[in-house]
Amino acid sequence: MASLSDFVKAYDVRGLVPDQLSPEVARALGAAFAEVVVIPDGHSGIVIGHDMRPSSPELSTAFADGVTSRGIDVALLGLTSTDELYYASGALDRPGAMFTASHNPARYNGIKLCRSAARPIGQDSGLAEVRDLAQWLLDSPTGLYAATAGAGTVEVRDVLADYATFLRSLVDLSGIRPLTVVVDAANGMGGHTVPAVLETGAGLPALPVTVIPLYFELDGTFPNHEANPLEPANLVDLQAAVTKHGADLGLAFDGDADRCFVVDADGEAVSASAITALVAAREIERARAAGDSQIRVVHNVISSRAVGEVVTEHGAEPVRARVGHSFIKGEMARTGAVFGGEHSAHYYFRDFWFADTGMLAAMHVLAALGEQQAPLSSLAAGYERYASSGEVNSTVDDVTAVADSLRAWATVRGADIDEMDGLTVSSPDPTGPMWWFNVRPSNTEPLLRLNVEAADRETMERVRDEVLGLIRGGAHGRPQGD
Repeated sequence: MASLSDFVKAYDVRGLVPDQLSPEVARALGAAFAEVVVIPDGHSGIVIGHDMRPSSPELSTAFADGVTSRGIDVALLGLTSTDELYYASGALDRPGAMFTASHNPARYNGIKLCRSAARPIGQDSGLAEVRDLAQWLLDSPTGLYAATAGAGTVEVRDVLADYATFLRSLVDLSGIRPLTVVVDAANGMGGHTVPAVLETGAGLPALPVTVIPLYFELDGTFPNHEANPLEPANLVDLQAAVTKHGADLGLAFDGDADRCFVVDADGEAVSASAITALVAAREIERARAAGDSQIRVVHNVISSRAVGEVVTEHGAEPVRARVGHSFIKGEMARTGAVFGGEHSAHYYFRDFWFADTGMLAAMHVLAALGEQQAPLSSLAAGYERYASSGEVNSTVDDVTAVADSLRAWATVRGADIDEMDGLTVSSPDPTGPMWWFNVRPSNTEPLLRLNVEAADRETMERVRDEVLGLIRGGAHGRPQGD
């Protein structure tokens, strides 16, 4: 029998099919979700969506069986992106379950769970209890198959057109200059949602946007490339197509289409921090126009320093948070922030129930570009202010020893030390070139993740190499894969 602790992660479920995540396991998780979350929260129904992976329909149906066995009704949405599922959870005020393994290979699947209004569920907010009850049900099969009096009902519901209409109500693209955009859906759910939102696939009026599709065929075996735009190799086809077609920009979605990456007309990637700053500026101005007086934007600790600067320059308050969607969403809800962004290209909106939607971020980029004549590279330059290392991973045998070495290194130099999320060290000299770095341990592997940013590339490389020397020196660490 599967040990759920092996693949029920901090924020979601992600495991091999069927060795870990089987229909029986999905049914147990559905029953546990109903008992731990849905019933105590006072709801009588949930929404369930799934991506294009071959195993997703069977797993989502089994999960629905577990839910209905506890007297809870289910609306099956069928093929959805993750942000479309969040839309349904928010618009219908129901808890939700999305079957996807995002960018993971085809042999994986998973579940993203949320409370009503797309509120996140992690191990500290219900997921651990769901896991433990599901494990007990699997170990006691009579408990798993014992239905309550009056099983719940199942209906099939399509919310794609409503989702597209809602997003268009938040960003009006009807008056922008004509734009040509190449979209790489990576055979994932972007091939389902882009035609509905940016084209006329959901019966909405045409926009002044010409979409050139790459890999829109839904195929959970990912025959063209991995659905992970965070890896530069997976942007190569998009970059080539943008320059070939003379497009204004390119968009790349991950497998469940909740993240969006952007390249400019020259095929150069625009950092997620720059997109965060760009969208933040727009959302701040929109909130101010609506009468908000205290406006906040959340960003994680490894976003570019430019994000906080842009937010401040626009008269709003930047709020730092730990890396991870549950921390960003929680901080946004606590502070009432209008927007939140992460280096991983997750973008969160107050007007979208504080949930993340790559599509809405993409629409903001299209609007910003289409409202003026300059190319995206010029527009983004105002937000790409510093040199960044990107994430550099090292395998580490003794994380504590390495952290102590880095802390001592920083202390000797009089550098500022912040331990909100891992170790963030900032340059102590306000007259010298700005630099900072963050080192965080992986939640799942013996890795340390290093991010460095500085005023210029020479300073960034100097700090990066010195810190990597400490991380990888001696017997404690080595480059990932060595």
